[in-house]
Amino acid sequence: MPIKQLSATELKTKLQDKEQFFLLDVREPNEFEFAHIDGSVLIPLNQIPQRLQELDMDQEVVLICHHGMRSMQAANFLTQVGFKNISNLVGGIDAWSIECDSSVARY
Repeated sequence: MPIKQLSATELKTKLQDKEQFFLLDVREPNEFEFAHIDGSVLIPLNQIPQRLQELDMDQEVVLICHHGMRSMQAANFLTQVGFKNISNLVGGIDAWSIECDSSVARY
C-alpha cells in the first residue's frame, strides 16, 4: 500500500479539523525538545521496533522528522509490519515551521 505524502498545510488542516490520527515524531529527544508540533508523540526511529505496542494498527499514523527522510524510513517499516494507514509529512518539521507555524524553531 503506498505511503501518503502529506504537505505541512494538509497536516495543519487535519489538525484544525480535529481529525483523529496519531502524530508520531521519529526524531531524537534533543531535537523534539528544541522544536515539535503540539500533540505529537516522540518515539525515536531506532526505538520503533521495540515500541510497536504503543501504536494502534487501525489508527491513521502521520510521521514527522526534520526533513522527511527518517519519517519515510519509519513509514516503510510500519507498512512492512502491517500498518495500513500511514502518512509522511513532506519536508518534516522544517516545512511545518516555514509554511504553518513560524513559532516552531528551525535548525
